[in-house]
Amino acid sequence: MPIINLLSCDLVIHNLKAGSKKRTLEQISNIISDCTDSASQDAIFSGLIERERLGSTGIGEGVAIPHCRLDELKNAVGLFIKLHQPIDFDAIDKEPVDLVFALVAPADSCDQHLNTLAELAELFSSKANRDLLRQCQDSQSLFSQLCSLSS
Repeated sequence: MPIINLLSCDLVIHNLKAGSKKRTLEQISNIISDCTDSASQDAIFSGLIERERLGSTGIGEGVAIPHCRLDELKNAVGLFIKLHQPIDFDAIDKEPVDLVFALVAPADSCDQHLNTLAELAELFSSKANRDLLRQCQDSQSLFSQLCSLSS
């Protein structure tokens, strides 16, 4: 599924104040649970934490892609956040993270989930793309930039 199909302007947040990896995951869980009738905040948070225990989803260069698959979820949901301040996310390069794309998908969507993660990794592997996203000054411009980069 194309990245942009996972998002709406309400699921792109500029300047989120989180302070820590755990607090970021809590806020992600809360925001996504508000957008879906099928998965609770607790289920989403537990899924994200369980995935982080397997290894950090901080992929380097200031980017993290926390993700999980849940039985109770009917449709995949994405959330893109530009943090107010970079945070320690246990990233592979040990650099703090300021760009976060969370992905929560149904448990039975393994191939789609992996394809979306690959698409996200490719998007964020480009320094030019990361720089364009970091230059955005509000949620609407972030959403527009993601639309442009994802097409």
